[in-house]
Amino acid sequence: MSFLAITHSERGICCATTKISDLDLALLDNVTVNKKVSQSTRTSPWALLLFSFALASLTLVLAPTAHAQTQLTPKTSKATQKVIIQSSGQRGFKDNSANSGAKSNSLNPALFQRKDPDELILDSAGNLDYRISQGCLRRNFNEDNLPVNIGIDNRAFSEFFKTQTKTFFDRMRGDCIPYAVAFGTRNRFDSLSIMNGPIQDVRTEVWTFTPSAFGGFLVQQDYLRNESKDLTEIRLPLQEVLYDPSKVGDKLPVELVWELNSLIKQIYPEDNNSLENTNSVVRLIVDFGDRERWAQIWAVEIIDPTNKEVFASAYWVERSDIPGGFFTGSGESLERSFWTNPLSYRRISRGVGSVRASSGKRPSSKASTTQTAPPKQRYRTHMGIDYAAPTGTPIFSVANGKVVHLGFNGAFGNLIVLEHPGNYHTYYAHLSNYNVELELGNEVRRGFEIGYVGTTGRSTGPHLHFELRKNGIYVDPYGAKTQLDLWSMRDNESGQLTREILLLGSPIKN
Repeated sequence: MSFLAITHSERGICCATTKISDLDLALLDNVTVNKKVSQSTRTSPWALLLFSFALASLTLVLAPTAHAQTQLTPKTSKATQKVIIQSSGQRGFKDNSANSGAKSNSLNPALFQRKDPDELILDSAGNLDYRISQGCLRRNFNEDNLPVNIGIDNRAFSEFFKTQTKTFFDRMRGDCIPYAVAFGTRNRFDSLSIMNGPIQDVRTEVWTFTPSAFGGFLVQQDYLRNESKDLTEIRLPLQEVLYDPSKVGDKLPVELVWELNSLIKQIYPEDNNSLENTNSVVRLIVDFGDRERWAQIWAVEIIDPTNKEVFASAYWVERSDIPGGFFTGSGESLERSFWTNPLSYRRISRGVGSVRASSGKRPSSKASTTQTAPPKQRYRTHMGIDYAAPTGTPIFSVANGKVVHLGFNGAFGNLIVLEHPGNYHTYYAHLSNYNVELELGNEVRRGFEIGYVGTTGRSTGPHLHFELRKNGIYVDPYGAKTQLDLWSMRDNESGQLTREILLLGSPIKN
């Protein structure tokens, strides 16, 4: 199978300066103006009434200017040692700051409200029992009985399948029918994709069947010749992906190298520790993107090139209302790990729980003759995960998002807040510095290097304080009962995964 490669263009970055007008500065002295007005209008009630009306009109006219002035907080001073980033390697963000008029800092109070985690209703609609079965069913004279033969116990769908596939089997090639079928809770049929033979070329077609939300079933027809226009197939030695990312960086954008390394570490079969000592390869299907869309890995497989056996695989599922995610060829979600690994860390130094809070009171210098009871120890809730790592360790965005805060914020120190689809936010605190290319309003891609570990704010040592919030409420990503829609397959997404397994994966053997 051959895919067509496309060229890559660099994204430009522009910066805008903002001047504070004399009128803005005059508004800062409104307190003095109000005092003088109140003193001069005591002797005349009519003058007071007329002047109040005029002052109210002036306030309405100048209100937008005054509001804009409050947002112009100065940039936080950066560390003395400047971090140099090669702009040629980073393609992971779009600069929207010039269009939005955003500045270098944002102090939106809503981002820092502490709400009760008990208020959060976690998404339970995720299909926790989701699973996929795939194979290549040997052809026979009863090909329209395929659903029953692969375990779909749904009489209505079997009848629908027979009526829809009368012409499909006329275009079959080879001696078996590749399929990928997905089941949900209680063995419920979720989706079925079939291909017209174990051959991938311009004549390859895949039909995908899914239940309709309004009753009945839907069928979608896809052709490999259409899918491959923006895709490129790349094969890399497994050893390089695991141990020599510099060589991988010559063939992939920087943010995709981080994502690929994370993917391989998750799908790497633990029961076969000798794979890296073989000639095993990593097969990738990549869209290098352009100015309008991100570069994206769509499929990844670990393959033995001698017998073409696929040891493990993963596929990207695009979503419109929440960030997309990777799922294995067997239907297992890989997203929880992505959302909890923003850096290469030594250890997790602190998780969610109660920590001692300082009393803020110093002991009296006068010696007390009477023995007093020791003060009661107070505790505060620690919301977030602390990853211990050396100062300067790179920090990556865990998912596609938009920079909504970039600057110093009290106990957080130097802080970056990213906003993600689905009303999710991620917080990266105590940073020593930021990526010099990053600005407020940028849209960043997963795997983009956004900042560096530090110990600013309320911190006892170099680490990253990381938080995940939904609807403004903290979520413990390591909680055993935490289940988000980010980390599970939803019913209307199943068909996309089964179709990609057949279209983008290696041919399924009989």
